[in-house]
Amino acid sequence: MEETPTPIRVLLADDQALLRSAFKVLVDSEADMEVVGEASDGAQAYALARERRPDVVLMDIRMPGTDGLAATRMISADPELAAVRVVMLTTFEVDEYVVQALRAGASGFLGKGAEPDELLNAIRVAAAGEALLSPAATKGLIATFLAQASREAVDAGTGAAHSERLAALTGREREVLVHVAAGLSNDGIAGRLEVSPLTVKTHVNRAMAKLGARDRAQLVVIAYESGLVRPRAE
Repeated sequence: MEETPTPIRVLLADDQALLRSAFKVLVDSEADMEVVGEASDGAQAYALARERRPDVVLMDIRMPGTDGLAATRMISADPELAAVRVVMLTTFEVDEYVVQALRAGASGFLGKGAEPDELLNAIRVAAAGEALLSPAATKGLIATFLAQASREAVDAGTGAAHSERLAALTGREREVLVHVAAGLSNDGIAGRLEVSPLTVKTHVNRAMAKLGARDRAQLVVIAYESGLVRPRAE
């Protein structure tokens, strides 16, 4: 008999109890995932993440006390939680908080108005180590905010640090990084470069290791903050 796959462990962090209840019913209705904890603020979310070790945290950005951004930074900075992926929930599809969420260590973001199937897909995508960054979003407003963040990073010296780390990448790894920053999947990049998806995955993993990135979303941030990729003027 085939072994039943281990369900994706999900932690819900939102100060609205009604919304958490709705998310819990939705997540628990799926055979491949389960809710392992609920938090009403960022501090509780971090504590529960350490206790329950979820695969994915659905984290509201705006919460009283310790907000979602601070909690995400705490999770990302904790070596014991390196495998935990955070999906930020926001009232707005794209706003200034999105880039802050990505820089804090989030794997992506999702609007609270998303359809149930979108939410469930986001959990599965994040659990698989992918980034919730569509090509359209990355090339548009997200890129603009990252560009603004890039200027701030230059002032703080972060951009220069990223540029130095980019020197460790091979030419092909840099090429792959550019495509990752454009929001392309491994299959999409493989088609562009005429190589196998497995080869692309290898390049992505090596780039992540060399740049100290938790996941693909962090690669996107580094690509923009280093100046390797710049947003196109719309």
